[in-house]
Amino acid sequence: MRIDLSTEYLGLHLRNPLVVASSPLCEDINNIRAMEEAGAGAIVLHSLFEEQIDLESQNLDFALSQGNDHSAESLNFFPDMESYNLGPDGYLEHLRQVKQAVKIPVIASLNGVTRGSWLEQARKIAEAGADALELNIYYLPIDPNLTSEEVELKHVELVAAVKEAVKIPVAVKLGPYFSAMAHMAKRLDHAGADALVLFNRFYQPDFDIENLEVRPQVFLSHPNELLLRLHWVGVLYGQIRADLAITGGVHSAEDVVKSMMAGAKVTLIASALLRNGIQHLGTLFVELRRWLEDHEYNSIKQMQGSMSHAKCAHPWAFERANYMKVLSSYLVRAPRV
Repeated sequence: MRIDLSTEYLGLHLRNPLVVASSPLCEDINNIRAMEEAGAGAIVLHSLFEEQIDLESQNLDFALSQGNDHSAESLNFFPDMESYNLGPDGYLEHLRQVKQAVKIPVIASLNGVTRGSWLEQARKIAEAGADALELNIYYLPIDPNLTSEEVELKHVELVAAVKEAVKIPVAVKLGPYFSAMAHMAKRLDHAGADALVLFNRFYQPDFDIENLEVRPQVFLSHPNELLLRLHWVGVLYGQIRADLAITGGVHSAEDVVKSMMAGAKVTLIASALLRNGIQHLGTLFVELRRWLEDHEYNSIKQMQGSMSHAKCAHPWAFERANYMKVLSSYLVRAPRV
């Protein structure tokens, strides 16, 4: 039986839904070639940060106006951003080289939270040949005077500004912490987002209580994190025009199948590759094909959205019933003496 693993994402035809998520692995062209050979449907390059682009402008301003204390201080807000990765010009050159090295779609990644001059880089990225752009909005609203409406509007305006700057498709990667997630997704959809990538993982620092310092912590994702993504993709499927993508918690072929059934067009994978190596893509590809064969599916598209809320006659009742069933299913065991 012929199995069609292809999918459509951001208007692009992908040979399968296994997309390499933005990570340090994507900084090396040899890695990217290996990803294509292992079976990746597309790749998302590592992120270029708003702060890196602004820093380049601030360095120029500082050189032209030495003695300006404000500009000098602003250069120290972020640790060693100049050497974090390639920088704006290096990023564009890396993108051009990657496009020449592989045939699969290449999606650039911009990480920003404000409307500013850095948005010009989005246009340059499109001109450098990116097939699409992923806007990674990593934003934590810690100001107690900032309302939820202001936070949402900040996201919506930023997406609209990026869409105005480029003609290529734009995916929006965002976190789950909105008071009305479904409504927020609808607003981003109306602002022009071509896809929503659910969800960003917010890295939370730990406390070093001996040295009284805040210590950065990076943990790879766990399959349990997939559940939140499945829930919201299943809710949003069929309710917005934008494509849906799942990132975070995808480690096995079964995770990919679940994501497709919820309604995702692709799964973005990073932690599984960082833990198991790029060759893990080949394992996922083989196991995904085998799963479809064993369960008599002809294609990925056949299963997409099959377990979403759109396929449920009474989704609200389903949510309540599932909530009560989960609570009643837990068995309290007597402690061992």
